[in-house]
Amino acid sequence: MPKSYDAVVVGSGPNGLAAAITLARKGLSVLVVEGSDTLGGGTRSAELTLPGFTHDICSAVYGMAVAAPFFRTLPLEQHGLRWVHPPALLAHPLDNGTAGVLYQSLDETAAGLGDDADAYRRLMGPLARAADDLLADMLGPFRIPRHPITALRFGRAALRSGKGFAEAYFRTEKARTLWAGQAAHAVIPLDHRPGAAIALMLTIAGHARGWPLVAGGSQKLADALVSYFRSLGGEVEAGRWVKNVDDLPPAKAVVLDVTPRQLIAMAGHRLPDRYKRRLGKFRYGPGVFKVDWALSGQVPWTAPECRRAGTVHLGGTLDEIAASERAAFDGHHADKPFVLYVQPGVCDPSRAPAGQHTGWAYCHVPHGSAEDMTERIEAQVERFAPGFRDLILARHTRGPAAMEAHNPNYVGGDIGGGVVDLGQLFTRPVARWDPYSTPDPGLFLCSSSTPPGGGVHGMCGYFAARSVMRRLKV
Repeated sequence: MPKSYDAVVVGSGPNGLAAAITLARKGLSVLVVEGSDTLGGGTRSAELTLPGFTHDICSAVYGMAVAAPFFRTLPLEQHGLRWVHPPALLAHPLDNGTAGVLYQSLDETAAGLGDDADAYRRLMGPLARAADDLLADMLGPFRIPRHPITALRFGRAALRSGKGFAEAYFRTEKARTLWAGQAAHAVIPLDHRPGAAIALMLTIAGHARGWPLVAGGSQKLADALVSYFRSLGGEVEAGRWVKNVDDLPPAKAVVLDVTPRQLIAMAGHRLPDRYKRRLGKFRYGPGVFKVDWALSGQVPWTAPECRRAGTVHLGGTLDEIAASERAAFDGHHADKPFVLYVQPGVCDPSRAPAGQHTGWAYCHVPHGSAEDMTERIEAQVERFAPGFRDLILARHTRGPAAMEAHNPNYVGGDIGGGVVDLGQLFTRPVARWDPYSTPDPGLFLCSSSTPPGGGVHGMCGYFAARSVMRRLKV
């Protein structure tokens, strides 16, 4: 007889491990099954270019991880995790050689925004001071907020589009472009709602807790989560792809860190047709094209502020960023794509040999795109850092198809688990009071295709585990 468990979790990404840890903390017997030989899902690292250069394969910056309620309860430092904080969280250079900069200090950020300094303080001050309450209310399924006044203040601003917000609250190009880059993380056109919500959440998290990286690479975060899970008695089986949930060991609950497409493939025979039809309408978003570089030195940014920032947004003006994000959403490739660039070396010299650096960047492209965006991405870096190309020792590229091959949850290169607009913000994967449960009482979903969506925060897994515990009456 095969060993039975209280719960089997399929997938070892941050949400799968969050679900497993939450259940194991309650004393339940839990097995995590992972298809890859390496655990971690979107939090993995590897020497993609040259020996001695450690690159984060997907996620790299963890503002939401250090700010989200779930991760703050975990003793991950006791399991080898060390956060490293860059001097500046984010810089957004302009063509005139200046840059808007996001610091953890709200006052320092505002001071760099010129005529928009007071507007920034009035807007972000109350929200940043209430960060813990806001994140506890907003990072999860739709429910009555426990802090209604703070939630109302947030909601009045958050329900705008990214572009509409920037134009309504700010007058200077520096402030508007800094905000536009934040809103572009929503991976929807900047004139679509609720792009401002994503930008607000990232900014609030930054002021509250920073935007750290993981010393030694993102794999160390996955390793710490797995180590803590095992310390609770949890078991892990890697290198086993699950094609049918019936092939899993006996369990009272199966928790799947997969998107709706895989849910249908793996468990469709256990789900009613009506539910499967609704899952089939789930919308995936644009993909990403990613480049990793081994560099002989630090990037020579024209704006000196960029040399201290962990993340650099490259996109020029508000209108240019809006055009780039609209193009990807509508199935086109921007000539000047908005690029998200991360430079771990500003706070973690262990990623490369002495004096050398790694670079991490991606842009949004149409879902399933086969276009090679390397030249256009490097042109955007060179635009704001002349001489960048002279530093390149080696590069590694990965488009949407390769992204999905690496992690099947990245359908068509969509690393966010589906479009996050008003139609799918809280009704992901379908409109259901408990979005983590399914019509089958033993099947649950915990991926970023459930609320609150993409990002490394573990809250999808945490709430899915809560759903399991209600079902099991734990």
